[in-house]
Formats: sequence, structure tokens, C-alpha cells
Amino acid sequence: MEDPAKVMVAVSLFISVAYSINAIARAAVAHRKEQARLDRETNPTLTEARLARIEQAVDAIALEVERISEGQRFTTKLLSKQARSLPKPAQRPVSANTPT
Repeated sequence: MEDPAKVMVAVSLFISVAYSINAIARAAVAHRKEQARLDRETNPTLTEARLARIEQAVDAIALEVERISEGQRFTTKLLSKQARSLPKPAQRPVSANTPT
């Protein structure tokens, strides 16, 4: 490689590859540091507390739905008893001039 142009191309290629590898390595290290910082900041007790509140809310909703359904069953039972105990209305004879 006695040609100066070939030497310059080889050196430029080497420098650009080295620079690219350096940039990729720095980005990987920065990503790992950021991930480690996020892992430290995430507090599992906050997540557990939030899940406990959600569980409590779901239980309360289930209880209210059960109360609503019990009330609906009771109302249906009362209405069916009332319908059975009412006397049937008297049948009126249909006159001949009533349109059908």
C-alpha cells in the first residue's frame, strides 16, 4: 500500500468503523443505565397497593350487583304472586257489529 490515496481510504474506513462501534457501545451503556434507574425507581409496593384497591373495588361492585339481582328476584316474585291473586276480568260478549 504505497499509494497515499489507498492509505487514506483505509485509515478513513478504520476511523469510521471505530467511531460507529464507539457510538453503539455508548448507546448500549446509556440504555443499561437508564433501565437500571427505572428498575430502582419502580416501587413494587405501590403496584401492590394499587392492585389491592382494584381488588377491593371489584369486590364492592360484585356485592352491589348481587344486591341488585336479589332485589330483582324479589320484585319478580311479588309481581307474579300479585298477578295470580288478582281476579280475572269478566269477559264481555263481543257484539256482532264490532269490527274484527
